[in-house]
Amino acid sequence: MKALSTSAIASFGFAILLTGCKPQARPIDGGIETILIAGQEFSLDLAMTPESRRRGLAGRTSLAPDEGMLFVFQDVETRSFWMYGCIMDIDIAFIDPIGYVTALHTMPAEPPRGDQETELAYEQRLAKYTSGYPAQFAIELAPGRFEELGVSVGDRLSIPPERLKTLSESAEAE
Repeated sequence: MKALSTSAIASFGFAILLTGCKPQARPIDGGIETILIAGQEFSLDLAMTPESRRRGLAGRTSLAPDEGMLFVFQDVETRSFWMYGCIMDIDIAFIDPIGYVTALHTMPAEPPRGDQETELAYEQRLAKYTSGYPAQFAIELAPGRFEELGVSVGDRLSIPPERLKTLSESAEAE
């Protein structure tokens, strides 16, 4: 085996710099994560704390075609979401730790909690949407977007596994 010369190592390092490799910023709750889904770029709000994951997209009336939310969890488990306080339809994809889609749903908006309805009664009437298999992430987009993009259960999203690991390590536990 030949040893590399100092100039060869320096040239290699310079070539890497020229290719545009740059470290991604450390993810923070409420920050933006830019990812490609089916070749299209999306800007996703990060939900990485119990509070922001519970709030989700509640109260939003619309989403642009290229925006949404990325829910990040530390652990991997079968998950379920509901439309608590959501006043617009939302698509959701559950994602496993290495980027595979475990389930897809279009979640219709639910009627708001009635004046005479208890909190418990409201929560009990909300439909639950599950990941089917253990998931560590969920992506919410405008309704119909996953279908438009041709994303199906079993597809692998093009998020590098090392980025998924960094995201999960930065999330807060429940």
